[in-house]
Amino acid sequence: MHAPATHPLSDRTEDARINDASRAWSAILASYRQPSHARSIWEIVVSALPFALLWALAGIAAVNGFWWGLLLTIPAAAFLIRLFILQHDCGHGALFTQRASNDWTGRVIGVLTLTPYDYWRRTHAVHHATAGNLDKRGIGDVDTLTVREYQALSYWNRARYRLYRHPMVMFGFGPAWLFICQYRLPIGLMRAGMRPWVSTLATNLGIALPVALLIWLMGVWPFLAVQLPITLMAATAGVWLFYVQHQFEETHWSMDEDWNFQRAALHGSSHYDLPPVLRWFSGNIGIHHVHHLSSKVPFYRLPQILRDHPELRSIGRITLWQSFACVRLALWDERNKCLVSFREARTA
Repeated sequence: MHAPATHPLSDRTEDARINDASRAWSAILASYRQPSHARSIWEIVVSALPFALLWALAGIAAVNGFWWGLLLTIPAAAFLIRLFILQHDCGHGALFTQRASNDWTGRVIGVLTLTPYDYWRRTHAVHHATAGNLDKRGIGDVDTLTVREYQALSYWNRARYRLYRHPMVMFGFGPAWLFICQYRLPIGLMRAGMRPWVSTLATNLGIALPVALLIWLMGVWPFLAVQLPITLMAATAGVWLFYVQHQFEETHWSMDEDWNFQRAALHGSSHYDLPPVLRWFSGNIGIHHVHHLSSKVPFYRLPQILRDHPELRSIGRITLWQSFACVRLALWDERNKCLVSFREARTA
């Protein structure tokens, strides 16, 4: 277990210093926000064309009974993750300078990622505006209880939360449910006007038309043999990335009165330091602390920020191997200001 917090006065002094430093970084990062339209278009091309080619080759293999060809669904899923990062940047207005270019690019990509763009953009904006705020949990994030909240639950509610946090649910059933089922309706924004409904229903229609055409050309089972593995692998990897970016031991949470956007962004998001190949396919999203601090920086400029400001590399840094230990973390320990496992919470 971690040592108890130090004297409250020294805590407040340290908090003020960290908050001031975080605000200074926001001003520094503003100079990296300008996208290059040529670079953005190139990133779309090198992501979408290989995905389409791999999908087509896997489909031809499935139709002709060459089941070994379904191994192509693995790199296809990797390119689909990259397409989601492009859609993600569009949602932040970071891929192009014109909002319409971002929005329509994001909507088209949303058909491939099974993600209604306008609905997702709204919930993701809430996530960015409230990340690390204990009083504003519940939209666009991983449900996280404090130790005290968990201990106050009934036996059955504790069991339900433990089930939700189980790796088989969090990284197995959960991603499949999210992308295949939950995104078919504007869950969480059912009464938020017409836009979430238009977004989800238009995306559903955009998905249904090519699916119907492909099933007519290929047959149901060859289509499912290609599409399902791609969707499930990409969804699981995407949820894993999002989880590690915020559910690491030394993340930052605070009550609303103490919450500071810049500090929550820089210290509540990890630097998931992945190997170069995985970094490319994940669109540098592992440099998540910088992204949260300045979300309008295009994803391809994030490595340049670390090169120009190497002091940012060590903040919240987690390697691929270290990230697997994050799976056990499930509760926020308000006393020691860190995420802990169920066992650590029980023995505290």
